[in-house]
Amino acid sequence: MKLVVDGQEAYAYTGGKPFDPALPCVVFIHGALNDHSVWTLLARWCAHHGHGVLAVDLPGHGRSGGAPLTSVEALGAWVKRLLDAAGVGQAALVGHSMGSLIALQAAERASTLVMVGTAYPMKVSEALLATARDRPEDAMAMVNAFSHSLASAKPGYPGPGAWLRGGALALMRRLQARQTAVNLFENDFQVCDRYTGGEAAAARVGCPVHFILGQLDQMTSPRQNAVLGALLKPQTHLVPAGHALMAEAPDAVLAALRRSLQPSA
Repeated sequence: MKLVVDGQEAYAYTGGKPFDPALPCVVFIHGALNDHSVWTLLARWCAHHGHGVLAVDLPGHGRSGGAPLTSVEALGAWVKRLLDAAGVGQAALVGHSMGSLIALQAAERASTLVMVGTAYPMKVSEALLATARDRPEDAMAMVNAFSHSLASAKPGYPGPGAWLRGGALALMRRLQARQTAVNLFENDFQVCDRYTGGEAAAARVGCPVHFILGQLDQMTSPRQNAVLGALLKPQTHLVPAGHALMAEAPDAVLAALRRSLQPSA
């Protein structure tokens, strides 16, 4: 599905069903150097179980036009304008990593806030930022290694024909090559590193909050959530995976999401 936001085409995957703004809406927001495809299983389940689904490509990512935005604040505002373009008032906002901060920033429009693989502050080491700037291919390989737990290292995990690390690296390479205006890897990791508005955004949240966290996550460790945990008082769901938890533990993440979207949750 294509919408127009700020005069640019914005793409959203609708989970295999035509989007109906009258249904309870779920918006999925991807992380750094990713696109809507990381949400395929979750988006399809929601679309086939009574939800309207918008799994977005952020500006300058995947099939969405425009320049990549340079702050969580700008991206949060963009998500709210996308909801306006889709004719949606409130939605369950589900964000992974960088996307979790964007969802938090846009949470005035959230019926439920689900932060997946999140941390705050989401600081990035100077070494990784320098590598992203000067040798992005090396930086992608570093992040890919840190994002997956050891169990997923070999081809064939979690099932025959799968190679999680190879697929994740191929996605990053494709998105990096497609965006010729800027170094997309560096841009996205700078967005994460610079964000300091978490406390102010948390104070505006008035909906149920859920964290879905990977027990083996080396990028955004569950231990890094003390600040937001104290402010948001979320229900936390732990799954046996690293940072790429939607791919490593798809059934467990789906089960946690289903619990998060229950009206009484």
